[in-house]
Amino acid sequence: MSVNASASVPLWWWTTLAGGLGLAVGSFWTVFVWRWPRGESLVAPRSHCTGCDRTLRPRELVPVGSWLWQRGTCHGCGSRIHWRYPAIEAATALLAAGAIAHFGATPTGAAAALLGMVIVPVVAIDLQHQLIPDVIVLPAAAIGLVLAIVARPGHWWVPVVAAVGAGGFLFVLWLMFPGGMGLGDAKFALLLGGVLGLSVIPAMGIAFGTGALLGVLMIARHGSAARKMAVPFGPFLAAGAVAGLLWGPAMVSWYTTGLN
Repeated sequence: MSVNASASVPLWWWTTLAGGLGLAVGSFWTVFVWRWPRGESLVAPRSHCTGCDRTLRPRELVPVGSWLWQRGTCHGCGSRIHWRYPAIEAATALLAAGAIAHFGATPTGAAAALLGMVIVPVVAIDLQHQLIPDVIVLPAAAIGLVLAIVARPGHWWVPVVAAVGAGGFLFVLWLMFPGGMGLGDAKFALLLGGVLGLSVIPAMGIAFGTGALLGVLMIARHGSAARKMAVPFGPFLAAGAVAGLLWGPAMVSWYTTGLN
C-alpha cells in the first residue's frame, strides 16, 4: 500500500486491522503447528478436540476468546485445552499490530508484520520438533523481499544483498557444522535479511550472542554432557529479528558513526 493511500485513514484503524488479521492467521497457525510436523492434512478433518474427537462448533473457534470463554476446557469432554493455542493466536496478533503501529501502514510495515506473523509458528515448531517449515518461510522470504524493495526502490540492492548474505552465511555454517546448524535456519535467515536489510547484521549478532550465552549456561550446569544436547537456533534468530525491527537501524547508525 502507498503512504498516500493510507494517509487519510487513522493509524489506529490500520493497527486494529493488522491485529484482526493476526488473530485469524494465528488461529490457522494453531492447526499448522499441530498437524504439519506430523504430516497430517491442514484441511481435513475439521478442527476437533484431540481428547474426545468432537468437531468444534463455530463459537469454539473464536481466536483467544473461545479459550477464555470455555476456561481452557473442552465443552464436550472437559479435557484441558493447552494454553499454547491462545498464546500463538495472541502473539501473532500482537506482532502484526505492533509492526503497523511502529512502521505505519507502509510496505515496510507490511514486511515487518509478515515477519512477525511468520516468527510465531517457526518458534513453536522449532522448539518442539527442531524443524523450520519451508512451506511458510520461503514464500514469506520472497514476499518480504518484494515489499522491502518496493519500500525503497532506490536502494533495492540492500535487502537483496542482506538476504543472500544472511542466508549464505548460515548455509556455509551448515556445510561446515551440519550437526550444529540446520538448513532451515539458513532459509529463515533469507527472510530476516530481506525484511531487515542492514539491520540483519545486529539481529544475527544478537542471535549468536544469546545462543552462545545459553551454551555457556548449559555447560556450567551439565558439564561435557551439554555438548550432546541439541538446541534449536530458530528462536534465537526470531529474537534477533524482533530486536532488529525495533532497534536495528539505530544500532547500525551507532556503529557506522563510530567508524567515522
